[in-house]
Amino acid sequence: MDIKRRRFMGATAAVAASTAVAAPAIAQSAPDIKWRLTSSFPRSLDTIYGTAQILAQYVAEATDGKFQIQTFPAGEIVPGLQALDATSTGSVDCAHTATYFYTGKNTALAFGTGVPFGFNSRQQQSWWQFGGGSEIINRVLADYNVTAFSAGNSGCQMGGFFRKELTSVEDLKGLKFRIGGLGGQVLAKLGVVPQQIAPGDVYPALERGSIDATEFVGPYDDEKLGLVKVAKYYYYPGWWEGGAMLHLIVNNARWAALPKHYQSIVKLACEAANTWMLAKYDYVNPPALRRLVQQGAELRPFPPAIMEAGHKAALELYKEQAAANPAFKEALDSMNAMRTDQLVWWQIAEYAFDSFNIRNRGKS
Repeated sequence: MDIKRRRFMGATAAVAASTAVAAPAIAQSAPDIKWRLTSSFPRSLDTIYGTAQILAQYVAEATDGKFQIQTFPAGEIVPGLQALDATSTGSVDCAHTATYFYTGKNTALAFGTGVPFGFNSRQQQSWWQFGGGSEIINRVLADYNVTAFSAGNSGCQMGGFFRKELTSVEDLKGLKFRIGGLGGQVLAKLGVVPQQIAPGDVYPALERGSIDATEFVGPYDDEKLGLVKVAKYYYYPGWWEGGAMLHLIVNNARWAALPKHYQSIVKLACEAANTWMLAKYDYVNPPALRRLVQQGAELRPFPPAIMEAGHKAALELYKEQAAANPAFKEALDSMNAMRTDQLVWWQIAEYAFDSFNIRNRGKS
């Protein structure tokens, strides 16, 4: 036997021996785990519900199928607006939801998703990841035995479908409007009667006249919900959701029980799903908007008077909430401090660049 063959055989034997020792340790560190995830969104909305499915797919692929997360749309385990409660009690392991659905528990949770006249999508992510946002929101969520990880963003949303045209602030008085988060509280100051309705129930409520208007996300989802069939005035922008962030909310006990490398995989899957959702909406919304117009939607910008009144009402609400809730004040102060610099930078860079391209679209 020559020297090279002896060396190869020796190396092979060493690898075999090490594998025999390492295999049980590897098996112990990569256990078979199955979680249940409840979404706050119906299966028909393939982007926003699909984000939970993509996240679960990433986790499964990264663990060679050892860690499986089974996703359930709103209503199959619990209604969409009970996702936090179900995760808190351990009825499910995790949920894909929007923290602003739960402002009834603590108004500070609105900042996790986004507040009226707040951040756009990139600014929201920056605040969450680097500006202290995740720490502030997760201190509040600790009271409910859960932790949140950013896992999706819609980008700036539409203002929604209305059954009647809006020409002044007076037109808002008595308007029954499906809207979540602090946006509803701001609009209530202008006479709106806010309604918090799960996404799957929006169309029948608008069709029956139980509500006069609804916002959801943007053209792609609004088209899927069929809203143009029962209301024709389509307003923009959704100034209460300039960059709505979603989260994977995980039961703390289930999270602590995960191996550390499974925890890292979940975090990375959330980041990947976050990118996937925003990119998908940016791709599908423009053609969906064209189709909605072809189906009879009448695009309308919110009148300046409504925008200004909304902004004034938002500032009033923030002052009231900050005085009553220390966690809200902390989140508000954090957002305002960061946004001051963000908007200066945005004006110089992103806004200037985008404005030029908008003015010159069609010339290329």
